[in-house]
Amino acid sequence: MSKIRVAIAGLGNCASALIQGLNYYRNADRGDLAGLMRPRIGSWGATDVEIVAAFDIDRRKVGLPVEQAIFAKPNCTTVFQKVLPVSDVVVQMGPVLDGVPAHMEGYPDDCAFRIAEDVEPVDIAATLKETRAEVLVCYLPVGSEKAVRHYAEACLAAKVALVNCMPVFIASDAAWSARFREAGVPIVGDDIKSQVGATIVHRMLSRLFGDRGVKVERTYQLNTGGNTDFLNMLEMSRLA
Repeated sequence: MSKIRVAIAGLGNCASALIQGLNYYRNADRGDLAGLMRPRIGSWGATDVEIVAAFDIDRRKVGLPVEQAIFAKPNCTTVFQKVLPVSDVVVQMGPVLDGVPAHMEGYPDDCAFRIAEDVEPVDIAATLKETRAEVLVCYLPVGSEKAVRHYAEACLAAKVALVNCMPVFIASDAAWSARFREAGVPIVGDDIKSQVGATIVHRMLSRLFGDRGVKVERTYQLNTGGNTDFLNMLEMSRLA
């Protein structure tokens, strides 16, 4: 069976966890699939995914092999798969657009993006075609709406499916979804939930009230965060 050829936009903590996870499960015993909600979808499993392209804008990642770039700052996620196979997939420069807010200049290097200013962005659609990518996973920072739309346009041009893992309305927007449907290109997403994060815990607690006969009239969720994505979102909201 051929592999699912995947490109990734944004090599932050989520991408690091994904790539580490793919290799972790590739080497795990068949019975050791803890952490996977669905070990197989149809005939496909984690071992059937192959990373063929990657895009970022940080000077500490652009030009590096993917297996090295995912451990570069400002990434700070848990490292659970230190040893990764050597690949020939080099991180290429993507368009910056609105992906790096001005407030990041005031933060230490290890806590902020640093643009690779001496590198020209590549043609995303052309690269997707050249690498024969079948799916693009979008892990751009929260707030980078123009950048997400740029990658969505590239997916349409290259006929590559899009998994949008951030809250910019593409799949759920009627105009965008119609364009993908007409092009025959699959699209899913507009944000993802952490495996055991605030959203799923909130949802399950609300369901628990109903199961116990309690009528929930109103509910809201407050998230407290301090990472660069959260700060990016706050800055975009302030400017809006």
